[in-house]
Amino acid sequence: MKNFVAPFRPFFLCAIIFVLPCSLRAQDQTGPAMRAAAPSQKSTASGGHGDAGLLHPAMLKAKAPDVYEATFTTTKGDFVVQVTRAWAPNEADRFYNLVKHGYFTGVEFFRVVPGFVVQFGLTGSPAINKAWEEATIKDDPVTQSNAAGTITFAQTGSPNSRSTQVFINLGDNAALDHSGQGFAPFGKVISGLDVVQGLYGGYADQPTNHQDEITNQGNAYLQKNFPELDSIKSAKITSPAPAPAASATHKSAAPTPKQ
Repeated sequence: MKNFVAPFRPFFLCAIIFVLPCSLRAQDQTGPAMRAAAPSQKSTASGGHGDAGLLHPAMLKAKAPDVYEATFTTTKGDFVVQVTRAWAPNEADRFYNLVKHGYFTGVEFFRVVPGFVVQFGLTGSPAINKAWEEATIKDDPVTQSNAAGTITFAQTGSPNSRSTQVFINLGDNAALDHSGQGFAPFGKVISGLDVVQGLYGGYADQPTNHQDEITNQGNAYLQKNFPELDSIKSAKITSPAPAPAASATHKSAAPTPKQ
């Protein structure tokens, strides 16, 4: 299931074509419904990425630390996300593996609605997008509110449909906590929220109308049609510090290529 979800304002729900009927998508008029598109039938394997493991989601199953931090370097500056695994263990583990393996490098913030959300998680590589379409995780119960600064996985509206798309709440979106929405925050921005708030939001919801094109063409489509979008230069697990690499036993050995 393709998880480049799009949280939508109620008045905008019916203007987007998604897997759910319009009447269902607008079920909660007190808050936006966060929905993902159905899996594309046209995705093609092209492009590349530094970590070949990203083409094999089933291999990326490491358990996350109880608490960890991820530092995102963007075209507008840095922000730090602190994840508490007890809040939403499945989401915390998935996010940890995505960050650890460089999934978010080069990812664009394709949806920025000031006062509402910043959404991202669809890569610039069509091959990687295709690989993760069905790599979903089980739903976590909601233990924290979708307050400003919290980060949450999006979903299609079907059970257990979260994959790679996440959003950062820019305002108090408590309506997303409730039954029928059920979005479970797994962490929060502890530094650089002003950077997140300053990401380019001039396109607002427009790119969410073109999710198949983004999936199949990657960043090339976004850069051509939405050139002002900000993006992620790098994202790394910065606390707890990653274990040091093992010392080489033979100095003459060729260095291992980084992934």
